[in-house]
Amino acid sequence: MCCDVRLQKTYCLIQHLPEYMRYPNLKSLAVFDAAARHLNFRRAADELHLTQGAVAQQVRNLEAELSHVLFVRKARGLELTTTGLHYHQAVQRALRIVRQATDELLPDAQRVVLSATPSFASKWVVPRLAPFAEQHPEIDLQILADERLSDFGSGGVDIVIRFGQEGLGSKVVMQHLADLKLTVVCNPEYATKLDANISFADFANYKLIQDSHPQFWRQLFEFHGVSALPRMLHFNQTALAIDAAINGQGLALSPFMLVQNDIDKGNLVLLWQDESEQQEAYYLAYAKSNEKNTAREAVLQWICDEVKIVL
Repeated sequence: MCCDVRLQKTYCLIQHLPEYMRYPNLKSLAVFDAAARHLNFRRAADELHLTQGAVAQQVRNLEAELSHVLFVRKARGLELTTTGLHYHQAVQRALRIVRQATDELLPDAQRVVLSATPSFASKWVVPRLAPFAEQHPEIDLQILADERLSDFGSGGVDIVIRFGQEGLGSKVVMQHLADLKLTVVCNPEYATKLDANISFADFANYKLIQDSHPQFWRQLFEFHGVSALPRMLHFNQTALAIDAAINGQGLALSPFMLVQNDIDKGNLVLLWQDESEQQEAYYLAYAKSNEKNTAREAVLQWICDEVKIVL
């Protein structure tokens, strides 16, 4: 009987919980937002410093809590359902309001979000982070590794580094960062197998590594009179193609900025570089604003100093 009384009291307490207790917690919504922006649990996990399994579980729990399916799981990623799309639009607005309100309460918090592709983030940004952190311990620099273009307004992004400048809009300041300078590299041991006077056309006789930009190898071979392309080892990210070259899998073609650190460390040997005058390039972008942002300016200056250009 005593047990029945306790159960009845517990039931009554649950019935009178505040209305807000029915809503998902902020962590679940933040995980959902990241998964919806990336349409990929792994990339969301990388951004949030969680495991892929933890992100998937949070999303499943949220769907169960809401009694709605938010994502369609596919072989190569995710797709938002109609309900998930509408819900994400509202959640993104709400999180932006929370973030802005928090920033107003914490004026000393100097957070800067830098968005770059995963390959650029891992091969160029990460090797340079430690000196920046030592010089600017007051700045909370967050790296968002994402292939998609970022929305400065709703995505919480302060600075973007991208290959090319299309699609960034008129309300954005663009800064030429560096020409692509496509570079053929391999590891030192593999380089001993190559002729000392090797030409670009001769590369077709060796094992080649392909990233997510197949047009680069094709266009350069066509320019050098090679029409039949050899079979290549394929990767969907430039960073993976570079790592394959470091491990002796063949010759990789990459923007110089992404292999510079490994060349300097002796992990890679530079075999050829595009020195043509008209090249595609990397660009630095940030939203136009009349408000002074010392933290963002410090990050922009650091990036420009690293590539030796004037901001």
